[in-house]
Amino acid sequence: MQKPSTSKGTRDFGPEKVRKRTYIFDTIRSVFVKFGFQPLETPAVENLSTLTGKYGDEGDNLLFKIRSNKNLIEKLSPELVEQIRKEYDFGFIPMASELGLRYDLTVPFARYVVMNRDKLIFPFKRYQIQPVWRGENPQRGRYREFFQCDADVIGSDSLLYEAELTQIYDEAFAKLGVPVVIKINNRKVLFGIAEVAGIPDKFADMTVAIDKLDKIGIEGVRKELAERDISADSISTIEKILAASDFESLSPIFASSETGQKGLDELARVFRLLGKTSLQNEMKFDITLARGLTYYTGCMFQASAKNYQMGSIGGGGRYADLTGVFGVPGLSGVGISFGADRIYDVMEGLNLFPETLAESVKIMLASFDEPTFEYAFQCATELRKAGVAAELYPEPGKLKKQFEYVAKRNIPYVAIVGETEMQTKTLMVKNQKTGEQEAMTMEQVVTLLT
Repeated sequence: MQKPSTSKGTRDFGPEKVRKRTYIFDTIRSVFVKFGFQPLETPAVENLSTLTGKYGDEGDNLLFKIRSNKNLIEKLSPELVEQIRKEYDFGFIPMASELGLRYDLTVPFARYVVMNRDKLIFPFKRYQIQPVWRGENPQRGRYREFFQCDADVIGSDSLLYEAELTQIYDEAFAKLGVPVVIKINNRKVLFGIAEVAGIPDKFADMTVAIDKLDKIGIEGVRKELAERDISADSISTIEKILAASDFESLSPIFASSETGQKGLDELARVFRLLGKTSLQNEMKFDITLARGLTYYTGCMFQASAKNYQMGSIGGGGRYADLTGVFGVPGLSGVGISFGADRIYDVMEGLNLFPETLAESVKIMLASFDEPTFEYAFQCATELRKAGVAAELYPEPGKLKKQFEYVAKRNIPYVAIVGETEMQTKTLMVKNQKTGEQEAMTMEQVVTLLT
């Protein structure tokens, strides 16, 4: 018999991991709500036409397509197919894969906005915490099934939202205890570099190369630019611009680029807004940040963990025409995403999860015989009604076995129920960490544990 297993790139999550993941989701959700974002959920399965052509050729190749009953239907006669349509009132019978698992949360969000635009109040701020699927080659920090935690605002060009999304990153990561660097750039700035270098037609080639600066160094970037048929003079100009220490110093360089200057103005506006507040994490301009170039049109963000080797754990940016792919142009939006699975790996690696997360049950009741067991059952019921997570060991008897169970479950308190406790209507409560024990009334136990 073949051993059961999970499919490649997917994982089971036991109780301890689920509690930790829920802690991440709840923390991020609390920040979303504080900033006025509303919850949204979309189906795991979308029409394939909704998904294809939205992520480029590479994305289309990574889509999980749901196999239809094509092979079965092809064996049926045309007459029988028509009879099935009529008898079961099928509008169509799928002859090929017409459905797919969602690749991200943004395209389904765009579809939702288009379908419900007459009911929504703009600017519309939504958050979404759901799994997505991609046919990746599984590796550390990259899975086929993983969760995204997205926040997007659609229906406004205001740079206020770029500032607020930066604050959301800052507050959420501070609450999780994960020190990060929040990097920001603007696609218009990148296009300004191409214009000043005289290669606007090579914009995509240029950005693909400079996006690798932190991985291959300036020598590697120079070599890759040359391989993409960019002249030595243009490469020299690009290199000088990349050496700029801050975006303010780029203004005279971009004098001939209206687009580049506009990008600088947008960055300056965001930094001015945030300059009047205090951030708990480092935020900096990174001229090499070039994520999602076919997608973003303005400011772009990326969050990376400090003190831990991991790819980005968050990213996002401004898109001028999110809904245009569905025939409703002109709705600008901006959004960010938290990579929950990578955040989990970082927090686990840095031992950042609160110890109390392991305490799913606050107290376990132990009994000696059937009468004390029945009394303990009544006590457990009262504790639960008072909001205390309590458990009763299923069999009365020797305490050693019951205490071993408590230790393995990491339950912080044990309530021993004997004949004396029954008569005095008390519980002998033992603190598992200190070893101290004390007779308590039910009210005292509730006060201790709530």
